[in-house]
Amino acid sequence: MLIRIVISLFLLIIGITSAACAKAKPPVDVDNTRAKNEATAQEVRKLAEEGNVAAQNRLGLFYKFGRGVPQNYGQARRWFEEAAKQGHAGAQINLGILYLQEDAPPQSPQMAIFWFSRAAEQGVVPAFAKLGQMYQEAQGVPEDFVQRYMWFHLAATNGETPSVERRDILAMKMSYAQITEAQKRAQEWKPTPKSV
Repeated sequence: MLIRIVISLFLLIIGITSAACAKAKPPVDVDNTRAKNEATAQEVRKLAEEGNVAAQNRLGLFYKFGRGVPQNYGQARRWFEEAAKQGHAGAQINLGILYLQEDAPPQSPQMAIFWFSRAAEQGVVPAFAKLGQMYQEAQGVPEDFVQRYMWFHLAATNGETPSVERRDILAMKMSYAQITEAQKRAQEWKPTPKSV
C-alpha cells in the first residue's frame, strides 16, 4: 500500500513538473532581438531618408521608444514632422502626442492641437478623440463643453469606444441646448478634402 502511495505521488510530481515545463517560455535571446531591431531600424532609416512617409513615421516611433536606436525625442520629433508635413495622419497624431509629453521638451499644447486638427481634417477617428481630450483638459484651448462633446461624439459615432463613455458622462453636465448645438456641429462637420 505504501509503495502505491509513493508511486502515485511520484507520478503526480512528474505530471505537475511536466505541465509547468510545457508552459514555460524559452529564454529570450536579447542580443539577437537587439540585432534584429537595429537591422530593422537601419532599413527603415534608409526608406525614411528616401522620403517614404510611412518609414519616417515608423522611424519616429523607433526613436520615441528607443527600439533599434537610442531613445531620442528630438529625432522622434524630426521624423514625425517630416511625415506630418506631407500629410501622414498617424505622424500628425504621434507628433501631437509628443508635444504633450512632459519628458519630451518643448511641451506645447498649441502645437498638439494644431497637429491633432490636421489629422482630424483627414477624418482620422483617433484625432477626434484627442481633440475631445484637449477640450476636456483645457490644454491649449479654453474648456468648452460644446466642442468637447462634438469631438467625442464624432469619435464615438465612428467606433472609438472610450469616447462613448466620455461623451455620455459629459452630457450629464450639459444643458439640452448645449447638447443640441454640439450634435448639430458634429453633423455639419466634414473632413477637409486633401488637395492633390
